[in-house]
Amino acid sequence: MISLHVHSNYSLLQGTIRVEDLVDYAEKEGSSFVALTDTNVMYGLIKLAKLAVAKKIKPILGVLIDDPNNIDEHCIFLAKNNKGYSQICRFITDRNIREDFSISELFLEDLENMFLITSSLELLKKIEYTPIVKKNLFVELFVTKKWKPKVRQLYEFAREQNLEIVATHPAYFYKAEDYELHKVVSAIKKNTTLAKLEDTDIVDPEFYLRTPEEFGKLWKSLPEVISNAERIVKECNVDLELGKYKFPHFPLPNTESDAFNYLSRICGTELRKKYTVLTTQIRERLEYELRVIDQQGFTDYFLVVWEIIKEAHKRNALTVGRGSAANSLVAYCLNFHQVDPIAHNLYFERFLNMARTSPPDIDIDFSWAERDDIVKYVFQRFGYDRVAMISTMITFRARSAFREVAKIFGLSETKISQYRKHIPWTSAKNLPTIYEHFPESKSLKYDFTTEPLKSIVEIASRLSEFPRHISIHPGGIVIAPSLITNFTALEYAANKGIGIIVTQPDMYSIEDIGLVKIDLLSQRSLGVLRDSIDMITQNVSETESI
Repeated sequence: MISLHVHSNYSLLQGTIRVEDLVDYAEKEGSSFVALTDTNVMYGLIKLAKLAVAKKIKPILGVLIDDPNNIDEHCIFLAKNNKGYSQICRFITDRNIREDFSISELFLEDLENMFLITSSLELLKKIEYTPIVKKNLFVELFVTKKWKPKVRQLYEFAREQNLEIVATHPAYFYKAEDYELHKVVSAIKKNTTLAKLEDTDIVDPEFYLRTPEEFGKLWKSLPEVISNAERIVKECNVDLELGKYKFPHFPLPNTESDAFNYLSRICGTELRKKYTVLTTQIRERLEYELRVIDQQGFTDYFLVVWEIIKEAHKRNALTVGRGSAANSLVAYCLNFHQVDPIAHNLYFERFLNMARTSPPDIDIDFSWAERDDIVKYVFQRFGYDRVAMISTMITFRARSAFREVAKIFGLSETKISQYRKHIPWTSAKNLPTIYEHFPESKSLKYDFTTEPLKSIVEIASRLSEFPRHISIHPGGIVIAPSLITNFTALEYAANKGIGIIVTQPDMYSIEDIGLVKIDLLSQRSLGVLRDSIDMITQNVSETESI
């Protein structure tokens, strides 16, 4: 057994275990499963599932949720099945979006499809033990010197209330020696120095990833907790259907009953507007493209994009399609772009073909001044409960990693700036030898090989590609076929005042889970063009009135 309670580096600035290392560790130790339970987030959960499934290891998908008003009230939720996974996505979303969120209220829901594991006595004394809660609830026990008195209380409480107990070992870092790295990221999170870091800001030094042998030795006197853990693993069977598309459903008009026939009629009507003479080549090309689109299951997707562009043109907004969509006659008929693929002899197969395994790449540019209104329309048209912007994960690079670690070592901003201006835009892993490979960094050789900078750059290099925070993808928006929280958790973008809801997973994980990204991009040049047209129109009008 390895732990059912693991925090990765996606548990922003708390856990330090890379998801890749976690899966590799499970494979090396011959484990049949690997679990991930980051706090209040699921940034790394889909990535874990993808990596684990590829190695034929069962992914145990879960999260640790705490109460925003009292973080001592917390519980691990592990999904038994897909329904349980969807509930967890909704729970995380509520935790991050609802101001009145209370973790104890989650225990009033139907929790048949998940396991509940907690070491919070406060929560255990507050919740109501319904039959389903009692069936799926486990009191979490773990062995460390620091927590021994508390674990004894938990054990006694479980026996008094006739509750099941289970062994875990909270893991926040890979090896015992990685505890210092955990302290570093904790200090960055608290925006303080290492010297001022408080005990409450860090976890127990023993919370590293135990080997199955160590885990077994810890609990050899209480085999019940191991057998319960094995039972949990056996009953957790989530299949995210990775790689299977979950296209949005286009709401057809009342007069229509079939999406493909509707799309075909629209294209036929528009085709007659585009060409004065409909040759056999043009007709056959349209029929062929429509057939491929339908066989690939992309009909609703094309209708959704068409509706967005139609609304933009109705509002007199300028749009320009980019990318390989210009090779498609269907896309031309639907006004995705203004390029005639017949006249320019463009091959549809470059855009879409039966051998393609990824969704069609349709990027639409809007004026920077008009794009936000179109995005708002998409939310209104297809439902706020089905639409979200896609997040992007901001990670540590050389400059940001150096700056943050230097700050927690107590260096002043002035001193940090003196060094940062000699650091190029590169990976943080290059920092210890940066002066050997980048001419602009030659002056750093002496300083970076003496303390404290030597330690600073070594630690900073270990933060390479560590997630720092999430932001908003510049154009990506996703429309789910049902409630979007059936597939992913949501949260507010970094600037909560904007009120933009984003997916917690980034675009790569969103695509892995099968949701299809639509790029609605902001183009400043289209704004300039719009202003120019408006100015010309105004000037002509004024001239004619003279």
